Amino acid sequence: MFTGIIEALGTISSVESVAGDIRLTIHTGSLDLADVKLGDSIATNGVCLTVVGLTGSGFVADVSRESLAHTRIGEWQSGTRVNLEKALLPTTRLGGHMVSGHVDGVGKVISRQADARSIRFEVEAPQELRRYIAAKGSITVDGVSLTANDLTSNGFTLNIVPHTAAETTLISIQAGDQVHLEVDMIARYLEQLLTPRNGESKSNITTAFLAEHGFMNRSR
Repeated sequence: MFTGIIEALGTISSVESVAGDIRLTIHTGSLDLADVKLGDSIATNGVCLTVVGLTGSGFVADVSRESLAHTRIGEWQSGTRVNLEKALLPTTRLGGHMVSGHVDGVGKVISRQADARSIRFEVEAPQELRRYIAAKGSITVDGVSLTANDLTSNGFTLNIVPHTAAETTLISIQAGDQVHLEVDMIARYLEQLLTPRNGESKSNITTAFLAEHGFMNRSR
């Protein structure tokens, strides 16, 4: 589990094809690996990767075909910059929001423009994810915990403040680029609870009730 607060910028050192999937070696820059051991998780541009090796200047991770199918990792190459966050501890401040590191889909940046000292982005989200995105709700973009400003017909807008831009890869994102998206997991679980399964009775709590009380995005 993560918070979406980026701890360091890393760089892909190598990408190796291994029996149908890939193995990454990642240089972690300023990220402190003193407390990291084999089997630990590190979110890399929002993707939860398991540490299978430590190199002294970074870590090694295997990427399954499932992850390759639902992320942009297959496009990474030596030199690609990535956002890094170690898994949170029980004593960690939850400065962002609860992030699983399981990418829900890939979005596309429609526009980028200056907004005073911020950068304002409009992002197109896959249709199946839009129902989980709410104005002023949490959204993870390339591993960064952000707030959706407003909803659009095909996605959402957001502002990146100078500190976030300087400390993450988002400063280099341009219109036309693709980004990893993870929606708020609470919305996912609410929908699961509201959907009757075989033999189950329908809950008295409806989507209309949740929307009326501010728990869900009314637009579908």
